[in-house]
Amino acid sequence: MPLLDIRNLTIELNTPHGRVKAVERVSLTINPGEIHGLVGESGSGRSLLARAILGIPGHNWTIQADRMMWEGQNLMDMTSKERRALMGSEMAMIFQDPISSLDPTISVGVQIIEAMPENRTLPWWKREKDKRVKAQQWLHKVGVKDAQKVMGSYPWELSDGECQKVMIAIAVANQPKLLIADEPTNSMEVRTQAQIFRLLSKLNQLQNVSILLISHELETLSQWCDRLSVMYSGQIMESGPTSELIAQPYHPYTKALLDNIPDYSNPEHHKTMMNTLPGSAPALQHLPIGCRLGPRCPQAQKLCVNQPNLCHQKDRYFACHFPYHNEPCNDESLTKS
Repeated sequence: MPLLDIRNLTIELNTPHGRVKAVERVSLTINPGEIHGLVGESGSGRSLLARAILGIPGHNWTIQADRMMWEGQNLMDMTSKERRALMGSEMAMIFQDPISSLDPTISVGVQIIEAMPENRTLPWWKREKDKRVKAQQWLHKVGVKDAQKVMGSYPWELSDGECQKVMIAIAVANQPKLLIADEPTNSMEVRTQAQIFRLLSKLNQLQNVSILLISHELETLSQWCDRLSVMYSGQIMESGPTSELIAQPYHPYTKALLDNIPDYSNPEHHKTMMNTLPGSAPALQHLPIGCRLGPRCPQAQKLCVNQPNLCHQKDRYFACHFPYHNEPCNDESLTKS
C-alpha cells in the first residue's frame, strides 16, 4: 500500500485577476521508505502541493482531488483537528523560509523539544533532560557548531542559514513517516548542503522515513532520489524512476532541464552558451490553452492546443503528444485523469 496516493489534485486561487488554477490535475504516489524528488522552476506549484498534503492551505484556496489517501485514509474527509494531529505525529515539513516559520518569542531549544515525541520508557522526571540532550544532538547532526548556545537563542538572533538548520532539526526530531523537504539546503554553504543530504539519506535508510525532496536543481535530486517528478506551471510533465528518467527523458521539458546541467568533463564548456528554452514560464492569469509548455516547446505542433492526457507506460508517466524516444500515446495506454 502506498504511504501517500494523490490523484488529480487541483488547487484554485482567488486573485484580483479572477480564479486561477495554480496546480491542475496533479497525481503523486510516495511509497514507504522512498525518496521522491519533485523538480521544477520557482512558481511551478511545488510548495502549494506540499502545503496541500500537510493540510495548511491559504485563505483563498479551493482544493479538489479524486483522492488523497494517507495509509488508506482519505485526507479530504478528515477534520482540521485530525489533519493537525497527523502533521504533528506522522508528517513533518522543512519550509523554504525558516525565519517566518519559527516562533520569534520562543527559544530554539523549546521549539525543538516541543516537536520531539515522548519517550515513555523513561521515568517522567528524566524525560525533560533526555529531550534536551537529544535536541542538542540533532542540532549537532545538522551542522550547528555551538549547539548549547543556539538552544538558548531566539530565531531573530540567528542567521538565515542557522535558522534553516534549526528548521531541519525540528522536522527530523519529530521522527515522522513522511518528511517534506522544500529547498532544505537554501542559504547554506556547499559543505553543509552535503551534510544535510547525508543526514536525510541516513534517516531514510535507518528509520525508513519517506522523503519528498523539493528543489529546482535536477542534478542534486538525481543523486539522492529513487523517483523523480518534473513539474511545470502547475502540472506534472513526467514521472518515473530516477535512473530511467535521466538516461532517457520522454518529455521535452525534462530534456531541456537535463541539457542545462553543466558538463564538468569538458574544459571548454564554461565558455559555451547554455541550452535553454525560449521565453519564460507563463503567469497564472495568462496560462496558454492546451499544453502549458506549448509556446516554448521545440516539439510543439497543432495538436498541442489540446491538453495531453497523462500517459502510463510500464513505470513511467508523461504528458506529451510528441514524446522523445517513444511513440505517442494511444487510447489503450492512457491513464484518464
